[in-house]
Amino acid sequence: MRTTHKPVIFLGLSLMLLASAAAVADDPLTIRIYNDGADAIVVNVYDMNARPPDAVITGQQIEGFAWIPVLVSAGAAGKAHVKWIARTADPGSRRCGSKEMHRVANDAMVHISLNSSCHKAKD
Repeated sequence: MRTTHKPVIFLGLSLMLLASAAAVADDPLTIRIYNDGADAIVVNVYDMNARPPDAVITGQQIEGFAWIPVLVSAGAAGKAHVKWIARTADPGSRRCGSKEMHRVANDAMVHISLNSSCHKAKD
């Protein structure tokens, strides 16, 4: 008599799929932080997929129309979740910007735009 072990086969296939999804989530991604303006900027970039979320770039100056590579964690779907905060490097020309971005793909270009004036925190 021949028996089929469908539940065992299904369990084995499920575990293989789960393991491959975990491998994608654990692989680091490289993204490019791009200064899309002419002025030099100072940038902080946070990896929101890290537990706890962690700074991957702190106080990095990027010249106008230049980019730098940054290594970040992939989430469960294999995409990055990052937050950036930036300001102009020249204190005489204060402009700031920030953005949180979900589902950022590997090798994606993250554009940094400084579109607001900087406000000092009140004491």
